[in-house]
Amino acid sequence: MSILLNEKTSILVQGITGSEGLFHTQQMLDYGSNVVCGVTPGKGGETATENNLPVFNSIEEAQNEFLIDATVIFVPPRFAANAILEAINQNIGLIVCISEGIPVRDMKKVKSALDNSSSTLIGPNCPGLITAEESKIGITPGFICKKGSIGILSRSGTLTYEAIDQIVNVGLGMTTAVGIGGDPIIGSSMIDILKHFANDDKTKGVVMIGEIGGSMENEAAEWIKDNFNKPVVSFIAGQTAPKGKRMGHAGAIISEGSETADAKIKILKKCGVSVAKTVSEIGETMLKIIEE
Repeated sequence: MSILLNEKTSILVQGITGSEGLFHTQQMLDYGSNVVCGVTPGKGGETATENNLPVFNSIEEAQNEFLIDATVIFVPPRFAANAILEAINQNIGLIVCISEGIPVRDMKKVKSALDNSSSTLIGPNCPGLITAEESKIGITPGFICKKGSIGILSRSGTLTYEAIDQIVNVGLGMTTAVGIGGDPIIGSSMIDILKHFANDDKTKGVVMIGEIGGSMENEAAEWIKDNFNKPVVSFIAGQTAPKGKRMGHAGAIISEGSETADAKIKILKKCGVSVAKTVSEIGETMLKIIEE
């Protein structure tokens, strides 16, 4: 099984005619994703990619011809929030926003609309998600993925790829990998994704990649202690970061003691989560737990 995405998921691409949209749409198609059409305002009636996918002016127009389960957004940051809102208003079940640099004030409007909808948002500023050997939405490289039993959840795009590679190399393989994004305001929390993994029979364990800043990892640790009965291996990035210094993601800024890497590691361990000391230990740590 998988979470959120499988080979039957019908996908629309917002911003399909831009350079990023075109490139990654073709990559998704080549992986086997069921991408059916795209949207670029003003370019309705055109086609895009080697597969000649139809392009529409709006999601509403696309829905007149296709049943859309999910959308992925490759839109410049100043327009991305409106693209998310359009998808929410059209009741798209899964929305994945790759765009980076969306203003916080715009994301506050998105978050408000999202909380009053039935849509699930992954991102923004994320690599998206991939279900091994079935489908991907976003920019995660498919060739590193192999089907198996471990779910992957990460705030970091690059470390998502590293975790996938390690889990595959130790022979465990993966179900679905979800990069939730590292911005201060994102659509889905770690707990949101953990709930999906908890309900997936094929997922036997989860790798959870966190980083400094915010309280999401701490909240996830407490939730895991009370609600999650599968093994979790975590790694916290930014262990040498100084207080108040942004490290990569906009959300990776330490403002109080509980947001440091050391504090998060202590809370995770207290709640029964295994913590890898370094990135290179993630795969072996999970393998050891699974084999016990």
